[in-house]
Order: sequence, then C-alpha cells, then structure tokens
Amino acid sequence: MPEPNQRMNTGVPGLDDILQGGLPGGEMYLLEGDPGTGKTTIAMQFLLEGIRRNEPVLYLSLSEPEQELRRSADSHGWDFSVVPVVEFIPDEASLGSDEQYTVFHPTDVELSSTIDRMSAEVEKAKPTRLVIDSLSELRLLAVDNIRYRRQLLALKRFFAGRRTTVLMLDDRTSDGHDRQLQSIAHGVIRLEKLARTFGVTRRQIEILKLRGSTFREGFHDYNIHYEGVIVYPRLVAAEHSTTFEHTVVQSGLPQLDKLFGGGIPRGSSTLIIGPTGSGKSSIAMQYAYTAASQGERAIIYAFDEVLRTAQERAEGLGLDVRPLIDAGTLAMSQVDPAELSPGEFIWQIRRDVEDRHTKLVVIDSLNGFLNSMPGETDLLLHLHELLAFLNQKGVVSLLIMTQHGLVGTMQAQVDVSYLSDTVLLLRYFEASGRIRQSLAVLKKRVGNHERTLRELTFQDNRIQVGEALEDFQGVLTGVPTYLGNRPPDSAVGSSQRETFLGN
Repeated sequence: MPEPNQRMNTGVPGLDDILQGGLPGGEMYLLEGDPGTGKTTIAMQFLLEGIRRNEPVLYLSLSEPEQELRRSADSHGWDFSVVPVVEFIPDEASLGSDEQYTVFHPTDVELSSTIDRMSAEVEKAKPTRLVIDSLSELRLLAVDNIRYRRQLLALKRFFAGRRTTVLMLDDRTSDGHDRQLQSIAHGVIRLEKLARTFGVTRRQIEILKLRGSTFREGFHDYNIHYEGVIVYPRLVAAEHSTTFEHTVVQSGLPQLDKLFGGGIPRGSSTLIIGPTGSGKSSIAMQYAYTAASQGERAIIYAFDEVLRTAQERAEGLGLDVRPLIDAGTLAMSQVDPAELSPGEFIWQIRRDVEDRHTKLVVIDSLNGFLNSMPGETDLLLHLHELLAFLNQKGVVSLLIMTQHGLVGTMQAQVDVSYLSDTVLLLRYFEASGRIRQSLAVLKKRVGNHERTLRELTFQDNRIQVGEALEDFQGVLTGVPTYLGNRPPDSAVGSSQRETFLGN
C-alpha cells in the first residue's frame, strides 16, 4: 500500500508528466468537465492502474449502471470485471408510482443516508483507490449549499488518515463552476472541449490546483483513443537540454551547400519560403534523402501532399526513397490538420526525436500546421518551444512555408522568419520568355553564407543549382535586367549563361 503523499501513477499516459510524477496519495481530488470529456474513462484507467499494482480499488457509481460501465470498458478492450463496482442508482422496483419523483431508492433520498452507505462500502472494501461518480447526484440530494458543503467536509474527514486516494467526478451540470467543491478538494483537474468549425473536437486538460506539489501549469491537449485517454504535455524546451557534435549537414548538391557556407549546422532550424511550386518540398526531400542515405534517421511530416505523390516526385528527381523507407532511416508521415491537435503533433515529433533518435525533421508545410491552430499567437508559441527543443537535441529542422502570390511582392500567413536560424528564399523570375526559379540564403545566425542568387532547375531527373547570377539585377522582382557587356542569348557563352538560360 502506498505511503501517504507518495506519488501514485494515474494510468493515463502523459498525465503523470504534467503532475510531476502522479497524484500525491491519500487525498481527495476533483476531476471536472462537461459530459463527453472523458472523466469516466480517466477514472477507469486510474482504477485499472491500481489493479495492475495489486492495490484494492472501488468504484462507487451514483449515475451509471454497472452494465454501462462494463460496456464502456469493453469499447477500450479492458477487462473491468476485476474492478468492484457499487451502484447507488434505482432498480426497476424503485420506479413505481409511489417513488416516481426520485431517481434514488427511498432509503437513499437523504444526502446523509447516502453518505452513510458510501462510508460503509469504503469501510468494507478498504480501497487504496476510490472513484465517486458523480458528485452531481449528491448535489441534487442536498437541501441547500450549506448542507452540501458540510457533508463534503465530513466525507473528507472520513477519508483523512485512511490512505485512500479519492477521485471525485463532477460533470458541472449545475452551475458549471462549483467553487465550494474546488476549495475542499486537495487537487482539481479540469477537462474541456473546444468546438471547431471543421474537424474533430479539440480537447484540453488543465491542473487548476495541487496543494503542496509542483505541476506543469497551462493547457495540455489530450485525446480519447481506443487505448483510453492520452495526454500530450505542453512542451517546455528548457527541460530538454543536451550536448551534441556541432557539425554541418550537407545536401549532396555542392552549389547548394556553398550557399549555406558549407552546410546547415546541426541544432538549427531552416525556413524554406517561397511561392507554390517553386521547389521548396523538393529541396527538403533532397536533404532528408542525403541524411537517410548516410544512416541518419530523417522524417517528413506532410500536411499538404499525399505520401504516394511525394514519393513519386522524389523518384522523378533521382531520389530512390523506397529502400530508405524500408530500412527505417527515412520516414514519411501524413498529417491531417483536421484530425490532429497541435499538442499531439508536437508530441509525435518529440517521440520521434527521443525514442527513434531522429536527426532531421521536415515540416511540410507550416501553412498546414497553422490550419490546425486556433490562432496565430498559439502557433508562434508552439513553434518557439518546438524549434528550441529540436535545436537543443541537435536536430536539423526544415520548415516549409508557402507565400501568397507568384512573382513580385508576396505575403505569408504569419511571419515566422525570426524564429528560424536560417532562411532560404525561392522565387520565380522571367527571362527570354521562360519561367525560371532562383534561390538565395537571406539569413544565417551561425557561420557565413553566400549572399548571391543562384538558379534552381529540375532537369535530367535531378535537382540542379547553378552558378551565381552575377550579371543580372532585379531577379527577385520577377523581371531581371541583364547587366553584362553582351546580350545573354549570344554573348554570355559561359557556365553562368548556360545556367541562366537552361541550355
């Protein structure tokens, strides 16, 4: 049996993390939330974790029949028959004409008698873990708030010294905010649902209080899966500092590596920004392919493109990614922003880095990530912690962002350039009646980089980066001017002319 105040695992993945080790034992806790937020599921996981640890447990149900609880457990693949359940709800005989104005048996109408029955069941079972579901039924039995509070205080005194950790469920159907109950409980956990105009409901959990204990404050995303409730703790990058070798990652394209001053430093983030179709994803794929070919695990999170299309595009550029995927050094994950919360997405990246030792992460694109967020402010906060975490782990992160427009002045959904260590800009431009592409490194926090523009081409089934476009001005405007001594069509005659004209 756990000692008083000893941390008890809740059985809910991620919840013990934000509780800094679990719930202090021997106390009363309030788990509140609207109907459908997963309170009963968490309560089941809490008791099943006690069963796994050979602890006596008890479920006191005032709202749901035992049969419904069993069916709910079956939907998650759990054997709930190992958990003792005591019902405080009427049977068929109690619904006669003389008793039609109450949902409780006549002997249980008074709150005090119900408390007495609950106390007797606890005395008999002597559980280490106890669930009371739900306090809304007790509130209905109370004549007034004063009596309700006094009975709850009496219940708290009853459990004091018994080494029983009590989880009280409340669906907030009365007034939505029971301050009396929150003040009595040792800790308060709140579950919330946030409606979205499209896609799945976003769920968040918050620890409102935990007396005498530290916990991770703020909102944390969670979901209800077949495995039960899974919490995705808010990422705090400062908690994940580590050491790594400060080398550079190369692309396998010498001219592109020259732009970056030799390569992209490990533990840095690079923003690849430009209009749609300008080659952003192809360049990111080139880096991921090269890293995976050298035995370092790389992963691409695709928001905007079907994986089959991305693989076919890579193979069309001479990047045979399928053997690397089969070998496990390259992974590609399809992300649906309508089905995934930001917290769950960041948790997936964290697991890939910490558990699978991933060294290069591609997010394609930030536009898709933005669509999964409730607001731009949250996006920037999530990205700030994510990039700081990846940098401290020595991971190279490539972030793709599509700008609105094709040539000339362009706009992005949100400015994230200041969060990135390096910015690679891609642009379309027109010359000799043909649409071409250029790229340049605008910013690099660590080390030197070229301040030139180079042409990007896709020919001969591969990505090619040309020489610096030194004889042209206004390339970023979309309509460049040739500044050489002779017309480019007949007089350049150099590798630069061939690069620029694509001949």
